[in-house]
Amino acid sequence: MAAFGIGGVVLHSSSFLGKKLKLKPLSLSIGLKKEWNSRIIKAEMVRFAHDIFVGVGVGLPCTVMECGDIIYRSTLPKSSGITVTVPGVILALGTLSYLWATPGVAPGFFDMFVLAFVERLFRPTYKKDDIVLGKKLGEGSFGSVYRVSLAKKPSSKGGGDLVLKRATEYGAVEIWMNERVRRACANSCADFLYGFLENSSKKGAEYWLLWRFEGEATLADLMQSREFPYNVEALILGEVQELPKGLDRENRIIQTIMGQLLFALDGLHSTGIVHRDIKPQNIIFSEGSRTFKIIDLGAAADLRVGINYIPKEFLLDPRYAAPEQYIMSTQTPSAPSAPVAAALSPVLWQLNLPDRFDIYSVGLIFLQMAFPGLRNDNSLIQFNRQLKRCDYDLVSWRQTVEPRAGPELRKGFELLDLDGGIGWELLTSMVRFKARRRISAKTALAHPYFDREGLLALSFIQNLKLQFFRATQQDYSEAANWVVQLMAKSGTEQGGGFTEAQLQELREIEPKKKSSAQRNALASALRVQRKIMRTVNESIGELSRQSKSLWWSRWIPREE
Repeated sequence: MAAFGIGGVVLHSSSFLGKKLKLKPLSLSIGLKKEWNSRIIKAEMVRFAHDIFVGVGVGLPCTVMECGDIIYRSTLPKSSGITVTVPGVILALGTLSYLWATPGVAPGFFDMFVLAFVERLFRPTYKKDDIVLGKKLGEGSFGSVYRVSLAKKPSSKGGGDLVLKRATEYGAVEIWMNERVRRACANSCADFLYGFLENSSKKGAEYWLLWRFEGEATLADLMQSREFPYNVEALILGEVQELPKGLDRENRIIQTIMGQLLFALDGLHSTGIVHRDIKPQNIIFSEGSRTFKIIDLGAAADLRVGINYIPKEFLLDPRYAAPEQYIMSTQTPSAPSAPVAAALSPVLWQLNLPDRFDIYSVGLIFLQMAFPGLRNDNSLIQFNRQLKRCDYDLVSWRQTVEPRAGPELRKGFELLDLDGGIGWELLTSMVRFKARRRISAKTALAHPYFDREGLLALSFIQNLKLQFFRATQQDYSEAANWVVQLMAKSGTEQGGGFTEAQLQELREIEPKKKSSAQRNALASALRVQRKIMRTVNESIGELSRQSKSLWWSRWIPREE
């Protein structure tokens, strides 16, 4: 390292890269006494400038100018922190679409861990001593229903007459479902207030469920009247209309009822709940809102987290149940833990389309409203037998019965054929044998049958939802088929595998007497496989039920 002095300062400058100039006062011991020779000073200055400007190779030392930073900034692209790429955008959009796809992974986690917690902090609570029993409204296999009032009528919203259900079975399930519905789609079902487990009854433990009293009339009660559907018109409008009776007027009333049912059903399905027991007896008319609402969620299944879903077990009314009887494939295993079930729920929903089970039931209700002769149980049972003989094809059924139809039956066909037959088209798209060929509640609401305004003008939110349904309703059959093929296939025929549908068809094959030995062996092997899978699924299902019964029913309030 060379050392030289200028003006009483020593500069050390041999290698400037990576080192700073060191400056210190000049020592007289290096040969300078009191005065500087002018030539020596000039020579030293030239030498110093040469080392700085020429020897290093840059204008100034890198450590002084930070030339490394300058070179980096000038030769490399500046980083913005987040680099947006086409694959990244596609992945992000795909992830968001999946999280919000029915039944909703993201809304489910928010509902369970945020909304439910906040609601329990602020909701009013009730106990047995707060309730005064009144008139008994009905009784079923799983409990009794009463009209009740509160011992101390508060001035808050909870005052007034209430409805109490004392359930001995499926009470915990119904509390869970009503809590979910109240948070997600309160207008779809009756206004639920509170539920708790009461242990002091002589009959044993009972679940007490409270709703606000909204009326006694069910759709079944209204349909049994000879004045139907004009009696419904009076309830919805609040007065009797002095208009001539006719098919057009009846069609408008039935269209209003169907629109309200589908709006309510879409609210349930959007949050992952399948009712499984849709029938006129479980549809009540709310006098306050003048709309029809769904009640009795004891048989419902919450497919977002797997509550009340047990493979190969069904709860239904055979008069209104879809032909498949099960809302999910019988090969679907029991639901895993809640977070895992929620994460997988969009896949299982798209593979099975469980909401189409309820659509079939609503289609039968539509049929009963159009055909007065089908409004009693015996006629409906007879119709189901006829439809089964026609392979659940309404067109074939019509071709069979219309030539010899009576006046009531002909009147029903005429009503459905109004406006170019859009009513009949809607009906046939709901009542079909295969669930995947039925339309959803959203698709039904976008049907031309509802282009005409009903008895009541839609609210702003309802109208907004309806316009959104129609704007976004496209034919997604090809995309759905692609998803099913991608996720449901265990292999391909070229790869030596079969789809789930193909396996199911093979399992249903019965060996024929004249069949080949290879065919008989294959069918026998599949029967053995089916028995093994049934045993394993039943064992896993029992263990799963025992473990799941602990986590989701633990929050239900108990009264000793």
